[in-house]
Amino acid sequence: MTTIPIAVFTLGRTLVTAAALKALNPDDIKSSLLRHQAGDWGDLCEEDKRTNDYDLEHGERLLSAYTDTNGTKFWIITERDRSVTTVLLPEDY
Repeated sequence: MTTIPIAVFTLGRTLVTAAALKALNPDDIKSSLLRHQAGDWGDLCEEDKRTNDYDLEHGERLLSAYTDTNGTKFWIITERDRSVTTVLLPEDY
């Protein structure tokens, strides 16, 4: 049985850059968005995870980092007002 993560904030409008859409496995995008929304910041170092936890509580911008099944690294960024969440490759930034 698969456990679905519990959302701790809203994603707002979800966008995926053209490069990310082309490079990433769609299932990895979906599962990573669920992880991000649940406060699982992925491949960040412990200090950056703590910063995200603080920023979540104080209404700041959130950044997660993940790697898809093909080994492609990507980021998910939710803006501080929670109106937009973007899936992108680091080189898209």
